[in-house]
Amino acid sequence: MSDIQQKIIQLRKVLREHNHNYYVLDAATISDYEFDVLLKELEVLEAKYPEFDDPNSPTQRVGGTITKDFQTITHKNRMYSLANSYSKEDLQDWETRVQKGLGTDDIQYTCELKYDGASINLTYKNGQLVSAVTRGDGFQGDDATANVKTIRSIPLVLKGLLFDDFEIRGEIILPLKGFNQLNIDRIEDGFEPYSNPRNTASGSLKLQDSAAVAKRPLDCLLYQVVGNSEYETHFNTMEQARKVGFKVPKAIQVCNSLNEVFEFIDKWDIQRHQLDYETDGVVIKVNSLQYQDELAYTAKAPRWAIAYKFKAEQAISKLLSIDYQVGRTGAITPVANLEPVQLAGTIVKRASIHNADQIAKLDLRINDTIFVEKGGEIIPKIVGVDTDKRPADSKPVQYITHCPDCNTLLERKEGDAKHYCPNTYGCPTQNKGRIEHFISRKAMNIDGLGGETVELLYDAGLIQNYADLYDLRAGQIVPLERMAEKSAKNIVAGVRASTSIPFEKVLYALGIRYVGETVAKKLARHFKTIDKLMTADFETLIAVDEIGDRIAQSITDFSNDLLNIQLVDRLKSYGLQFEVDESKSTVQSAILQGKKLVVSGVFTKFSRNKLKQSIEDNGGIVSSSISSKTDYLIAGDKMGPAKRTKAEKLGVPIISEDEYLRMIF
Repeated sequence: MSDIQQKIIQLRKVLREHNHNYYVLDAATISDYEFDVLLKELEVLEAKYPEFDDPNSPTQRVGGTITKDFQTITHKNRMYSLANSYSKEDLQDWETRVQKGLGTDDIQYTCELKYDGASINLTYKNGQLVSAVTRGDGFQGDDATANVKTIRSIPLVLKGLLFDDFEIRGEIILPLKGFNQLNIDRIEDGFEPYSNPRNTASGSLKLQDSAAVAKRPLDCLLYQVVGNSEYETHFNTMEQARKVGFKVPKAIQVCNSLNEVFEFIDKWDIQRHQLDYETDGVVIKVNSLQYQDELAYTAKAPRWAIAYKFKAEQAISKLLSIDYQVGRTGAITPVANLEPVQLAGTIVKRASIHNADQIAKLDLRINDTIFVEKGGEIIPKIVGVDTDKRPADSKPVQYITHCPDCNTLLERKEGDAKHYCPNTYGCPTQNKGRIEHFISRKAMNIDGLGGETVELLYDAGLIQNYADLYDLRAGQIVPLERMAEKSAKNIVAGVRASTSIPFEKVLYALGIRYVGETVAKKLARHFKTIDKLMTADFETLIAVDEIGDRIAQSITDFSNDLLNIQLVDRLKSYGLQFEVDESKSTVQSAILQGKKLVVSGVFTKFSRNKLKQSIEDNGGIVSSSISSKTDYLIAGDKMGPAKRTKAEKLGVPIISEDEYLRMIF
């Protein structure tokens, strides 16, 4: 190794150490000037000797990379949402479910503050940052690596080895001090100030010039290592992550009971106002990683974690009017228009009212003085009325009787909270909504198409349903407003390319009520083809794992509708995938075909994830809970007692890891 190379390596090591001391430990050991001198020396050497280039050099922090299109990346491990709670009673109910699921009340928890920023998933290999991907929809997000590299609290090279290959998740935030300074600078330059730190942090990740991102004082607080259970607890994993260079907040705490959790919540409900960043609650997790694995996930959230939201901020405003929106399923949602008011860092002009019952419960009247809050929702909600300030001549709001779009008489079935427009295929808003759902990223993911373009095409009479998309020609699109030849060709090409989208996503794209992504996957895996699904009767449908009466009835209604049958037939003729492509399946054998297995405990020959993959590779179905439909429980060491007890009660065969191996080989 040459003297120059050694000098470069040494400079990088020294700069990383100083960077960690300043941005992670908040304990600088040299001045900013001294740091800048060392950095400049390294920049000069790297420019002179490009053969010693390192993509994770400290000089990469200054940015300069231009990203015009952020590549969409599928997450290796899904980024789930958290279930929310708003009272200590909610947490007690959650603990009861956890105890029931594990069959024990001897459970430790960790408490962490819930940071209000932009979620990020970082991937490291051999101690170096490889990629940074935004949360997106939880299944896939945007590659923001170039921008994230400019955030100085995120280590580009670790101080030690956590795992060879792992993911770690955190929240990118904009500290209040830095946010306020940004706004001072913007106002001085004649620009409007940013509305709040969270949106500014999130928007920073989508800036095309990483040098602009580098100028923003972004920070990153880490809260979860994914996909490795070498350590027994979440707390120990995060402590080790801190040792190798990650900024893990010191507020993380182990609690041995729910009462200790309540003490943590009460403490931070007061002390959070002293922090330099925004936090809106506390995240409570089961500390044992084995227990986390046992509890697994619902379709949307982990069962082993929950967010407790601090009492929402309230504001007072005036109700000006109510709009009624029509969803793609025909559901009517009332939305209140308010006098603009500042709430939790944003200007609020609209608020959710949910349904007719809520309007009646609040006895809402136009020009009422109302209380509005953000209770963990994207759209604020009205929570009360100041009746003392109510005008004497006010009258209760009368809920609409007809669809605001097509004027069809609304229906409200028994047990439904919402009113519905029954004009399924004659209501323009429903038609547009189904098309927008069809083209969305989680469904057909058609490039070049968005909500505005769908409306343009629909209003021009070029499309009435999603099957019409496949008849579009560029020549029809070009004459439309804001459409150029290149855009038109991109739309047609995007539609044509969507014919290769796999069956499970096509099934989800059809917009069958109650058939979300998870249900669509189960149905595709079980029935294999659209024909078998649409000819299945109600009893056959409810026999499928986790398909209940409501979903089964919805599928039956969809399948018996002549218009839906014709739409599916048209889509078939265009070449869309309406059966599982067995050539792309990872199934190695059909030994476990149709068998439902539950995995519990710690294993020696497999990791739990590899064992689950093995089951699916041999045609089996992995379930997280035991029922009368379970065929086998594979029991490992330290298996949850609740699962064993339930299996024995239901007569479900309990087999060991070795017995499973003999079964498949």
